[in-house]
Amino acid sequence: MNIELVKPNRAELRRAHLLETARALFIEHGFHQTGMAQIAGASGIKVGQIYRDFASKDDIIAAICERDVAEWLDEDMLADAVAAGDLPAVRTWMERFLQSDKSAGECRLMGEIIAEAGRSPRIAELNLSINLRIRKNLSAALRAIASQSSDRSEDRESLIDLILTMGMGIKMRRGVDPDMKVEPLYRCISSIIDQRIDALAA
Repeated sequence: MNIELVKPNRAELRRAHLLETARALFIEHGFHQTGMAQIAGASGIKVGQIYRDFASKDDIIAAICERDVAEWLDEDMLADAVAAGDLPAVRTWMERFLQSDKSAGECRLMGEIIAEAGRSPRIAELNLSINLRIRKNLSAALRAIASQSSDRSEDRESLIDLILTMGMGIKMRRGVDPDMKVEPLYRCISSIIDQRIDALAA
């Protein structure tokens, strides 16, 4: 069977280039210190064209977040593992919440975006949407691992909160301390999470 790959058109390539450029500038200079003129200069795309593609800087950061989350979350991998009953693959998928290959700069950008949710209704709405999407997938993973514990939804929700809090905490710490030794921390937190998952499945 031949699968024909659809090549992105010029507008899609332009938008992708713009998002990559803006992302690099946000990481280097911060969200508030980066203006549309800087993005235009670095990307080679005129300011007017940028505004035709994105109504505001908030829309640019929203597009970056949505793309990053889609790539990182890999919902198809989880859905396939759950459908196949492949519990080791489900557990492997869950490890992404505690481990990170993000740079310290990217972790700082994540902190900036979270802080921006307190000022921008657009970013607040985006954060809420992403949070719900992540929780839905984590809940599906935990139900697959501990299917017999359907009457323990409160424990499952608490465990989701624990996983997200620990994972976000690691990223925020890396943002302020780029040299921190993350591997021992990953192992320690993973051990705690594994114990809670085993307790939920028992």
